[in-house]
Amino acid sequence: MNILMFTNTYVPIVGGVSESVQRLKGQLQQFGHRVMVVAPRFHGQPYHEEGVFRVAAVQQFNGSDFSLPVPIPSLLYDAIEAFEPDIVHSHHPFLLGDTAIRVAEIYGLPLVFTHHTLYEHYTHYVPGDSPRMRRFVVALATQYTRLCDEVIAPSESIRDLLIERQANADITVVPSGVDIHRFGKGDGQHWRTIFGIPSHSTVLGHVGRLAKEKNLDFLAEGVCLALAQDKDCWWLVVGDGESRETMQACARRHGVEQRVCFTGRLQGKELIDAYQAMNVFAFASHSETQGMVIAEAMAAGLPVVALDAPGVREVVEDGRNGRLLQEEDSGAFSQALLECAAPACRERMHREALVTAESYDESRCARRCLVVYRLAIARGGAFTHADDGGWEKVRSRLGAEWQMLRYRGRLLRQLMKEEWREERPSWWPGEEENETDRLLK
Repeated sequence: MNILMFTNTYVPIVGGVSESVQRLKGQLQQFGHRVMVVAPRFHGQPYHEEGVFRVAAVQQFNGSDFSLPVPIPSLLYDAIEAFEPDIVHSHHPFLLGDTAIRVAEIYGLPLVFTHHTLYEHYTHYVPGDSPRMRRFVVALATQYTRLCDEVIAPSESIRDLLIERQANADITVVPSGVDIHRFGKGDGQHWRTIFGIPSHSTVLGHVGRLAKEKNLDFLAEGVCLALAQDKDCWWLVVGDGESRETMQACARRHGVEQRVCFTGRLQGKELIDAYQAMNVFAFASHSETQGMVIAEAMAAGLPVVALDAPGVREVVEDGRNGRLLQEEDSGAFSQALLECAAPACRERMHREALVTAESYDESRCARRCLVVYRLAIARGGAFTHADDGGWEKVRSRLGAEWQMLRYRGRLLRQLMKEEWREERPSWWPGEEENETDRLLK
C-alpha cells in the first residue's frame, strides 16, 4: 500500500504528534508499505530524509513549536503523482490538513484523519484568543471529520467526545504506539550521576513541553509539596518551554530548588535513560487525547500519578498501575506521589505498568491503523485522476475548495449568530432576534 500523510509537526520538533507520525511511518515501512510524509520545513531537520516532502513554512508561529505553511508548490503535486498513493492520512484539521482534503479530492482517494489534539486548549497561541475562538476551533475540527472517510481517535474518551460533538460517526480507536521494548531498557544511573542524585533516593519524573496547556502550575505545587515532606525525594523534569520559570519559582518558594533538575528536551537514548532514572511519573494535563508520555512511562515500568482527564483515564487505573485523582487537590496529589514511591507499592505497580504498556506496542497499533486504511479503501474504492486531462484535475480541485468553503461558511454564520446574541442590547425584543437569525442563515 502507498500511504500519503500530511502533518504540521514533524522531526526535529519534539512532541506527541511528531513522534506519533514518525513511529507510525517507521512501522508501516517495516511491514513493507511505502509512506510519503508531507511536512513543513523546520530549522535543524535532517539533511537527507527518505519518504519526506518538505514545504516552506513560517517557523515557530506566534511563539509556539508549530509552523505556518505557505502556499503549496506545484512540485508537491508532481511528487504525489509519482508516488501514486492509495490513501491519504491527515494528522491535522487545518493548514496542511486542508491540502490533504484537496489531494484526496483531486486524485479520488479515501481520506483518513487522526484527531490527535484537543485544539481548544491551544488557542492561546493564536492572536485574539477568546471563548468564541475556542468554540470556532472545536467546530472547525468537528466539521473537518465530516469531510473524511474514516476518523481515528487515540482513546475511547476522544471517540465519545467526537460523537457527542456530532462528528463523523465512522470512528475507530487506535492509540499512538510506543516502542515498549526500547523504553523498557536504559541506563537509569546516567542522569542521576549528572545531577548528583544518590542511587537510593526517590526520583519523581515528568516529561513533556513546559507549556501553559499542560497544567504545570498545579503539577509543580503538588510535586514540590512531596519534596518538602520527603527530604530524600528529587524531581527530574524532561522538556522545556515558557512554564519552566514558573516551576522553578514554585520550587524556590517551597525551598526544594536544589532537588529539582531540568534536563531540557531529550530524544532517543537520553530520553529513555531519563525514564529509567525515575521511580514515579507525575502528570496533570487536561489537554491530552492519549497522553503518549504516560504509555512511555509505563513501558519503563513507572507507576503514574495523574488527574482524571480524557486520554489519561484509559491508561491509568487507580490503585493498579498508579493513582488517578478526580480533583485538583495539590495536597492529595503529593500524598499519592509519596504513596506510589513506597517500595512495596512501587514494586506491585511496576509489574502492572508493564502489563498496561503491552496494549500500546507500536507494532500492534500500526496494524490496527492498517485495518482502518483497508476499511476506507473498501468503502470508497480508491482510484486516481493522475492520468486524467487537466480539466478533470481543475474540476476536482474546485470541488475540494467548495467543500471547505461550504463547511466553513456554516461556521462563520454560527459565529455571527453567537456574536449577535452576546452583544445585542438586553432590551432587544426576542422576535427581532429570531428575524436576525433567519437573515444570517
